Amino acid sequence: MSIELKKNCKYSLIVPTSMGVRITPVNGQPVHSSNTFKLQTTSAETNVASISSYLGLPVKVLTTFVKDSPISKLIKSNLHARFMDYEGKDIEQDGPWGYRHQFNIADSGFGSRGPRVHNDRAGEVGRTLNVKDFDIESIFAKDGVEIMHLSGLIAALSPETSTFCLELARTAKKYGTKISFDLNYRASFWIGREEELKKAFTEIASVSDILVGNEEDFQLCFGIKGPEAGGAEIEEKIENFKDMIGRVKERFPNASVFATTLREVVNANTHLWGGIMLEDENWHVVKPREINVLDRIGGGDGFVGGMLYGILKNWTPEKWIQFGWASGALATTFLTDYAQPADEEMVWSIWEGNARVKR
Repeated sequence: MSIELKKNCKYSLIVPTSMGVRITPVNGQPVHSSNTFKLQTTSAETNVASISSYLGLPVKVLTTFVKDSPISKLIKSNLHARFMDYEGKDIEQDGPWGYRHQFNIADSGFGSRGPRVHNDRAGEVGRTLNVKDFDIESIFAKDGVEIMHLSGLIAALSPETSTFCLELARTAKKYGTKISFDLNYRASFWIGREEELKKAFTEIASVSDILVGNEEDFQLCFGIKGPEAGGAEIEEKIENFKDMIGRVKERFPNASVFATTLREVVNANTHLWGGIMLEDENWHVVKPREINVLDRIGGGDGFVGGMLYGILKNWTPEKWIQFGWASGALATTFLTDYAQPADEEMVWSIWEGNARVKR
């Protein structure tokens, strides 16, 4: 076991996030030709946390809300339904052109037609996240937290959220909370802020215990060379991915777990899905296997959530990536962006390839 977790904590997992809603056409249709839509609550970080919360571990969300907004009430109800505690300031909307929760407008794709995602984040209230609005000393010192999961989406959302994530990372480190960091690079977030964000991401990564990212994340955030795009099939690139992770480990020696997913898209509903994890000096590889996809959004978050759950449960490391792989595969069978496992058996059955009816 390469990660020794803090004892006697109130929370197993804590996630800072900016909550929003996703609008999806029904029946796999594209947005532009639809007139009936499903609305759901979403955020990448709570997608990760849902694996632990649905399986009974105590989870807390740090976020911010628009005061008296019906969308805000929807989000709060959803977090309760997902068995999550939350803490967050209610911000005055300041009129119709003021703050709001982000809108994610996306279809699921179908067959040869790939999914399309349109982000509408103007006026996003999550960009105001400020460490002054939370008693973080109490959260980490009094309540206690085993793992804090940070995402590059939140760290890059605004200068304020960059500072917020840095302060959280410093405080978590101070009190012995382990830090998980999924880089989640988004080019549009980095425009005009490249040097500032590279510095912030580097500091967070340097104190992290678990680092997650794909080849583009590590290349674009830190200039660490990854496998060449295109060309060979994904399974043939596994050694190249290992070389990349080795370079990441040299740059960030504090971390003891490094992971990346492997995905090759056959069509919108069929993917080859795998993963690579390095814990200490030990490699764990799940070679890409075919999975059926109802909606791909949230699969990577499910992978991270399952891996963190395995760590929190003190399982052997080989089970961390197996449960992560299966949790990611499970997430793609839900129309919500997050998996909702009924129990551990549901996840392990996916790993075992057992889709037989359970009576």
